[in-house]
Amino acid sequence: MKSIYLDNAATTPLAPEVFEAMTPYLRDHFGNPSSSHHLGRVTKSAIETARRTIAKALNCQPGEIYFTSGGTEADNLAMHAAVRDLGCEHIITTPIEHSAIVKTAELLDQKGKAKLHYVHLKDNGDVDLVHLEELLKAHPKSYVTLMHGNNEIANLLPLQEVAEMCQKYQAIFHSDTVQTMGHYTFDLQQTPVMMLNAAAHKFHGPKGVGFIYINKTLKLNADITGGGQERGLRGGTENISGIIGLAKAIELAYSHLAEHQQHISAMKQYMKTRLQETFPDIVFNGNSASAHSLYTVLNCTFPAHANSDMFLFLLDLEGVCASGGSACSSGATKGSHVLTAINALRPGQASVRFSFGRYTTKEEIDTTLEVLKRLMN
Repeated sequence: MKSIYLDNAATTPLAPEVFEAMTPYLRDHFGNPSSSHHLGRVTKSAIETARRTIAKALNCQPGEIYFTSGGTEADNLAMHAAVRDLGCEHIITTPIEHSAIVKTAELLDQKGKAKLHYVHLKDNGDVDLVHLEELLKAHPKSYVTLMHGNNEIANLLPLQEVAEMCQKYQAIFHSDTVQTMGHYTFDLQQTPVMMLNAAAHKFHGPKGVGFIYINKTLKLNADITGGGQERGLRGGTENISGIIGLAKAIELAYSHLAEHQQHISAMKQYMKTRLQETFPDIVFNGNSASAHSLYTVLNCTFPAHANSDMFLFLLDLEGVCASGGSACSSGATKGSHVLTAINALRPGQASVRFSFGRYTTKEEIDTTLEVLKRLMN
């Protein structure tokens, strides 16, 4: 049975071009980048070329890009550094952020290292910008961390507006752009965000590698001590093939951005229309059905049914891969913390996140609708 993959917000298939770019650095170019001999210089040069590729895509300086193991490490690095090195005594965020943000903020609050403040959310899950400004006025020079695109309900943050608001109150603004990197353009010369991060596997790159942008004006101490790699911020031998794959994935994403946006948006709109036709009582959560939402994600709640408790499991048995929320929380027994926070969890009804990528087809969506109809009969 061939799988139908509609869980691209959790991870995306590795692009063949990325695999090809990585292969020589798994097989032939094996030198340690910190070694002084020619084999080390080859891999060191490749890493710096990758850094320049990413910096060019974001319109920032190569020295502002630091490689990490992915989004979670970068989220932790940014928050801990803001409290430890930048004197941020207050953390401003929302309860619908990725768990790497929510849990880290709660831990720092519990340890008395910083006071946690949650921004109010509107009924649809949008950040209440009026309340955000009230918090910034009361606690200037805070650390603000708000994701650009919500991984469950597809709400988009007005990044430029929030960045300028934080700049006005001298706050350190970090945005988790894991869901939007490779899907939207960024100009870091024009948007005064101080830190943002990404994970390669969300835009058809390899797992286990990502990066964080840190504005050159911020002076941070080592997060992982060791051999002084990544200009002293993150010790440890670099994931060479992963970094090469990350840069190739960025290059592919931005060289075909308009084409991918058009295709993926069309797939999402097609599925939304077909779902509404098939299940008139279906409810779309957050902003996911809006034209002004993250175009890769559609989150819906189906009418109450005897199969609701087993819905995702039954979908899987039929070969359809979807999710109930963040993949990072899939082992939890509780429902989605995002849907809970916006009062969208409905007992006895199944909520499913369908997420789309460049390889999604209409035929796969049609087959999925047939499966859904069988399960709901």
